Amino acid sequence: MQFGLFGSAAARRGGPEFDSSEGFRDFIEYNIEAEALGFHSTFVVEHHFTGYGQVSATLNLLTWLGARTRWLRLGTAVIVLPWHNPVLLAEQAATLDLLSGGRLDFGIGKGYRYNEFAGFCVPMEEADARFDECLDVILKAWTADEPFSHQGKYWQFHNVVVEPPPAQRPYPQIWMGAGSERSIRQVAAQGFNLLLGQYASPKDVAWNIAVYRSEVEAHGRRFDPMQVGVTRAFFVAEHAAEKEAAMERRLHNRVRQLKLATRPDGTVHGGPDRATGDPRTVNEISAMYGNPDDIARKLDELREAGVGYVLINGGGSGGGDRGRESLRRFAREVMPAFAERWDRAASERLGRVDRRASNNCQNLPARASGGRPPRAVSL
Repeated sequence: MQFGLFGSAAARRGGPEFDSSEGFRDFIEYNIEAEALGFHSTFVVEHHFTGYGQVSATLNLLTWLGARTRWLRLGTAVIVLPWHNPVLLAEQAATLDLLSGGRLDFGIGKGYRYNEFAGFCVPMEEADARFDECLDVILKAWTADEPFSHQGKYWQFHNVVVEPPPAQRPYPQIWMGAGSERSIRQVAAQGFNLLLGQYASPKDVAWNIAVYRSEVEAHGRRFDPMQVGVTRAFFVAEHAAEKEAAMERRLHNRVRQLKLATRPDGTVHGGPDRATGDPRTVNEISAMYGNPDDIARKLDELREAGVGYVLINGGGSGGGDRGRESLRRFAREVMPAFAERWDRAASERLGRVDRRASNNCQNLPARASGGRPPRAVSL
């Protein structure tokens, strides 16, 4: 298994008592240490108008981090395309890729928080069409050597050549968040990597990976477990009381985020793992909290499900020294047991899951999206 990070910095509004940049500085130092501990990557969110300082300028933050690190891959999870000018975004992402020596993992999505769409005055009903048009322009911008024009529904560009080109050719690896069978198959069909949200159960994760793998192989490509990043919250706790306190902090954060995703009619967007189920139950099933042995058992469940790439999120740790020590203990006491390459036994287990899912996918109407638009995954 490979391990990366997933998460956000916290940059509250400044005042006489604290400096707004403190959260960013802590985030940078945390990631520098993670690189030294052997983590493969970091994926950073994009969120707006939260009131509690989640990262909004993701590429800017990653550019600074790229200058402070040597080989840590720099991921976005995710840039919400419906809000962005595609040419400006292509230029900014390519600049980061060049400066970092080709370390950008370009994670993209359609968005799910109602408050963000409302804040940008973008109807959520336009998310799919805006996403598709923005992505088409970005890919053309990265691959066209001659000036091109674009006359779309939402964007128009005349005789432009987008500079600079990215370091990775033809362009950085695309990662997409997805949560339904239809959207997962679309990600695989386009040759993109898959990001799975942090609240899905191991059983659902196994099903999603099997769907993705079957579609990859249906297009004549070889499936690689590193094509699927599975996000999990973690906290290495000393005792039960410390674990419970961390679970309560994460539950509080989850409920706060759900409110931002709720529409005026009460509908919650962001995939089945966010929109349904008791928040406390979902929290307990998905989070990897406890002593190193507890966390290892959770990782074994994921490995049995076919997971090869885990992105850990310190949500619930409370940050600071406590969060940093939890990261160190995870690297020292958990990672070594899972650091071996993808072995034959794991591949065979995934094959069994894949065959079962392939046989049953058509008989799972509750899990398939049918004719509905793809659901966004919660990241």
